[in-house]
Amino acid sequence: LVLELNQVIIPTYGTVPEQQNLHTPEWVDFDDKPDSLFFKDGQRRIDFVLVYEDESKKMTHKRSDRKKQKRKRQVYESNLINNGLQLEATRSVLDEKLIFVKVHAPWEVLCTYAEVMHIKLPLQHNDLKTRDSAFNWFSRLFRVDENIIKPEQEFFTAPFQKDHLSNFYIQDKDTFFNPATRSRIVHFILSRVEYATKNNVKKFGINKLLDTGIYKAAFPLHDSSFKHPSADPNCPSERYLLYREWAHPKNIFKLQPLDFIRKYYGEKIGIYFAWLGFYTNMLTVAAVVGVGCFLYGCLTKDNCTWSQEVCDPNIGGNIIMCPQCDKACTYWNLTITCESSKKLCIFDSFGTLVFAVFMGIWVTFFLEFWKRRQAELEYEWDTVEYLEQEEQVRPEYEARCTHVVMNEITQQEEHVPYTAWGKCVRMTFCTSAIFFWILLIIASVVGIIVYRLSVFLVFSATLSQHISGTEAIRKYLTPQTATSVTASLISFVVIMILNIIYEKVAILITDFELPRTQTDYENSLTTKMFLFQFVNYYSSCFYIAFFKGKFVGHPGSPVYWLGKYRNEECDPGGCLLELTTQLAIIVGGKAIWNNIQEVLLPLVKNLIGRYSAAAKSEKVVPRWEHDYHLQPIGKLGLFYEYLEMVIQFGFVTLFVASFPLAPLLALINNMLEIRLDAWKLTTQFRRMVPQKAQDIGAWQPILQGIAILAVVTNAMIIAFTSDMIPRLVYYWSFSVPPYGSHSSHTMKGYINSTLSVFNISDFKNASKPFSPWFGNQTTCRQVYRDLRYPPGHQHQYEHNIYYWHVIAAKLAFIIVMEHIIYFVKFIISYVIPDVSQKTKSKVKREKYLTQKLLHENDLKGVKKTMGKIADKIIKGADSTFRPKDE
Repeated sequence: LVLELNQVIIPTYGTVPEQQNLHTPEWVDFDDKPDSLFFKDGQRRIDFVLVYEDESKKMTHKRSDRKKQKRKRQVYESNLINNGLQLEATRSVLDEKLIFVKVHAPWEVLCTYAEVMHIKLPLQHNDLKTRDSAFNWFSRLFRVDENIIKPEQEFFTAPFQKDHLSNFYIQDKDTFFNPATRSRIVHFILSRVEYATKNNVKKFGINKLLDTGIYKAAFPLHDSSFKHPSADPNCPSERYLLYREWAHPKNIFKLQPLDFIRKYYGEKIGIYFAWLGFYTNMLTVAAVVGVGCFLYGCLTKDNCTWSQEVCDPNIGGNIIMCPQCDKACTYWNLTITCESSKKLCIFDSFGTLVFAVFMGIWVTFFLEFWKRRQAELEYEWDTVEYLEQEEQVRPEYEARCTHVVMNEITQQEEHVPYTAWGKCVRMTFCTSAIFFWILLIIASVVGIIVYRLSVFLVFSATLSQHISGTEAIRKYLTPQTATSVTASLISFVVIMILNIIYEKVAILITDFELPRTQTDYENSLTTKMFLFQFVNYYSSCFYIAFFKGKFVGHPGSPVYWLGKYRNEECDPGGCLLELTTQLAIIVGGKAIWNNIQEVLLPLVKNLIGRYSAAAKSEKVVPRWEHDYHLQPIGKLGLFYEYLEMVIQFGFVTLFVASFPLAPLLALINNMLEIRLDAWKLTTQFRRMVPQKAQDIGAWQPILQGIAILAVVTNAMIIAFTSDMIPRLVYYWSFSVPPYGSHSSHTMKGYINSTLSVFNISDFKNASKPFSPWFGNQTTCRQVYRDLRYPPGHQHQYEHNIYYWHVIAAKLAFIIVMEHIIYFVKFIISYVIPDVSQKTKSKVKREKYLTQKLLHENDLKGVKKTMGKIADKIIKGADSTFRPKDE
């Protein structure tokens, strides 16, 4: 492909000598037609717009710098014209310093580059019959009216070839290449045209000119205003239709017009909204089951025996708990945790186990059915063989191709940007940089943990907890709660700050890595960013779920963090409620922050720009100037939209055992997200350059990795974070003889038997509390369920038999749950093929018909040519052998 590009495109480069006259755009005045998408002649369509500031009116640069910038721009525009593009320049209506250069690609240029880019174009109408689904009558209620947005005609397609022009379905040369394809072709040329040569190194591409400020913007045009249809009869007003039938809030329950989105914005945008819509629809099932499990917890919380014992003044009221920190903390009464134990009964119930198993299976169905849906879109949108045929080398990669190597397949020399050793050095550097930043995140998590440990002492001393106190605030504002909430807020702020910094670092690392194609670039950046985000967002949740309260020792011999801070302990009900709090703060805060960043900021910027030009608003403004004042989409395009949804997917699946309402919140968020993203694209941003995409790229294996990990994390949350396994072991084994005294299986006595006893006389001086001891009791209870022998036992403070039963039950539960779910996932993956038989048949049928069509037409041409040659040969032979007398 590189050789082909060198042969076809590079020869059209060439720095124009100083003395040679440069080709310049045709200058015209605005014709007061605000909705026109054509040059002033009304015939040539505007395929792209370049914007620059008149160098003679710039006051911010030196004169020599302005002259250099002007020279580069003039050479660039001249080379664009040499490449066959047609340019027309117009001065701004609102700001006389701005110049708009409109670009048009003629028919010959479009045909040449469509062949170079292997763009698939229609051959003939698709004659395959499609069978309507049995649910069509139902889905029709939620579809866009076909009289408003007409269904797209289906064609058999093939990569364009100029030599086979007659084989393609060309009714009108002006409409054969649709606006999206025209913009892609022009952007391809703009990205590869040279503007200077320095030290025998060619500098080229619109991206570099934008980065250096020579051009202020480069974009394709929206076809109309989103508020009203275009007054130009030649304009289809597709932007207006998209806003009214897709982006408007009234369409929140309607299905998306995906084919129309793909037509206007390209396959890359289309596949994102197809995936987001599919994910949202699948969340509906998960949300219904999650709400059912939550309601089950609400209905059964009053029957929660262990919570009743905590709140019972005769049971929990008589249990005195040991201090949770050294010296500053006091003894406290178990009934203080009454309210949190009631809340915990909602989330830590049998419904949670059912929901965790369900979500492990749900995620498999989601991924398998998405693969089938993606295969259908690949066929319908002609991207089945996109990566192999159509994707081009990045201009940045081409510019660095200075090393010559031998291609093992073709046995020909080709140019690459670095040697094998150079590639190894780059990969080593990039990997080291990534690990450095991950370690930085882990350091920030350690900092949050130290904050938790140190501030807990402050809250323990400030929020007085006397045994005899009954203040209502203590029911809700315990030291544990205050520490958890403030630490979660600080963690969220740290996450946001690190995100901003690492984003720039990840881009620099990927640019240095120099991937070959845009897909390679985005996949590499995606992997780096997600790895960082995974550690950034989920590390605090993993700490609470699997490490907090697990390695704390016992009151007489606590474990210290960094040799100074006593390790955190969970409440008597475990850390599950705190994990739920952490998830709610991070997910909620992230959603609010993203909406501010993605929607509010562009809206405010556009409003400021609109008000700044209010004094000149009575003037008629052309379409290209309207679009210039919109916000640019950014180099990474949809990357952050995918990242936001995949992080959410992680929260919904990885920790769903602690928060069954997560799918419901995600469903509500995504229903709004679809319309907000649509509204943002159609109203606040310039039109993106339409791009091809075969699938969702590197996000697919990331989703599969999350799905596999989710089974393990949920099994471990139920086993180690919730209190379900210890309760079941007590109910079935330790409530009845030989370990218990009850005649039948019961949960009565659970609290009293699971809180270990500690003799206060065994406190060391370093940890002995300052507060005096009230009453005649000589023992206190351990906060966390560490299940140890009481004082006076020959193995006092060592783990008892109950502890080892619980550990064995937890490990057995994890193994059984994982194997059952993984087995079901394997069966589902095997039963549901990635590509449906219907789609396979369509693909094979299309290949057969297109090959047959091209072959038959070629054969007819050969026969016609050979027939003429044969006639000439026969006539020649006849005249040679004819008798002379004749």
